[in-house]
Amino acid sequence: MKAKFKTIGIVGKYYGASSGSAVRRLADYLIGRGHEVLIAAHTAEVCQITGLKTATLSEIGRCADLAIVLGGDGTLLNVARNLVDYQVPLIGVNQGRLGFLADVSVDTMIPTLEEMLAGDYVAEDRILLTASVERNDDVLYATYAFNDVVVSKSTLGRLIEFEVYIDNQFVYSQRADGLVVASPTGSTAYALSAGGPILHPTLEAFVLIPICPHTLSARPIAINSRSEIEVNLIHADDARVHFDGQQHADLQVGDRVVIQRAKNTVRLLHPEDHNYYDTLRQKLHWGEKLS
Repeated sequence: MKAKFKTIGIVGKYYGASSGSAVRRLADYLIGRGHEVLIAAHTAEVCQITGLKTATLSEIGRCADLAIVLGGDGTLLNVARNLVDYQVPLIGVNQGRLGFLADVSVDTMIPTLEEMLAGDYVAEDRILLTASVERNDDVLYATYAFNDVVVSKSTLGRLIEFEVYIDNQFVYSQRADGLVVASPTGSTAYALSAGGPILHPTLEAFVLIPICPHTLSARPIAINSRSEIEVNLIHADDARVHFDGQQHADLQVGDRVVIQRAKNTVRLLHPEDHNYYDTLRQKLHWGEKLS
């Protein structure tokens, strides 16, 4: 049985006042439909929206039955990390460039949402990464990543050296620009550019892709998502770890980056005619029919 959405949170594009008119139009539509609407406080401030009830992301997580995100994939990644522990399903309305995750067009937003709110949608649960930076016996930084965790060289641009362990078993050592550890969702992001495979979003797997390794034999590897991945920094003049390209932490020689599957998943709601392979063809020009 499809869920009923009484309270709906709306989150607009970060640092993008241009989404204000679409946010207002969406809020008015939802209120007219009988829903209680919570506008993300940051969105209301940036877009100068007044007269509507506002809430922090945490409050939206606690109170909302659904969150609608207007922006690009980056905005959706951020909101997903913040709401994953509240298990609030997400709908992405694309106001960015690619729109790989945010797959509802802002131009047809109202009629599409009318169908989805009536129960005509496809629900898809996607796994996330959880990662920590450990130095000696201390955890310096811990966060989620929806797309990927990237250990890489930083501003000096010199190769780094690291060792990889999976479930406490040594896998390899590399001298490279870095390493991408990606979820199935992230397999079509940086990991794809680095030469990794496309993983279907429902797969329970992670993929490890060296970035410009100083060898002719390095290859990506896909592993079970229940595995624990440990990246030990052996040598680096300057190194950093990035989470979804939106958060980062500086690394020192001897630091460990430990990556696992997050306990909860993110539930994305798509229009009923959603087809992942159509998205690959339309957004990445993958597997197009020959003329």
